[in-house]
Amino acid sequence: MRNLPKPKILHVETVARSRLFNVEAVDLEFSNGERRVYERMRPTGREAVMIVPVVDNHLILIREYAVGTESYELGFSKGLIDPGETVNEAANRELKEEVGFGARKLTFLKKVGMAPSYFSSQMNIVVAEDLYPESLEGDEPEELPQVHWPLDNLLGLLDEPDFSEARNISALFLVREWLKAQGRL
Repeated sequence: MRNLPKPKILHVETVARSRLFNVEAVDLEFSNGERRVYERMRPTGREAVMIVPVVDNHLILIREYAVGTESYELGFSKGLIDPGETVNEAANRELKEEVGFGARKLTFLKKVGMAPSYFSSQMNIVVAEDLYPESLEGDEPEELPQVHWPLDNLLGLLDEPDFSEARNISALFLVREWLKAQGRL
C-alpha cells in the first residue's frame, strides 16, 4: 500500500463547546486540491484503559448506565488514564474503583481507537489476573453490579442485548485469542 500524503490543515476553529467536549471544524486541503471541512472532537492527548479481569474459569464484567443509549450496558471496567499514570497503574486503579479488586498481574493486549474520523481517543485493553480484594472510591454515582461470565461460553456474550459496545466486543475477541494462545481455552 502506498503512503498517501496527509491533507494540509488550513484552519481549525472551535464551533461548539460543552463541559466535556470541544467540537472543532477542520478545514483541509487534499493532495489533489480538493477542500473539505470536517468536524471532530478536539484531541486531548489523554488515553483510556479497559480491564478484562480473568478469575479461574470466568471473566468479571460490570453493568453501568450509559446516558448515550439511556440504558444499562454490560461491559468491562474502563476509565481515563490520569496524568502521570502508566497504563497498568490506571488499570489497577479503575479495577479497584469499579470492581473492588486489585491485580497482581496485568497484561497489555492492544491499543484500539474509536471512530477515528471524529475522535483521537485511544483505549488500552489490559487483562487482569491474580486478583485480591481491594476497593478505592471512584466517581461512579451508584454501585456497579458484577456479572461473572464463564470462559467456556465467551461468545455467548454476543447474544446478550446489553453487551453491544464495540470496544467491549473488541476486548472480548482479543482476550479470547490470548486465552487460546495460553492453552486456557
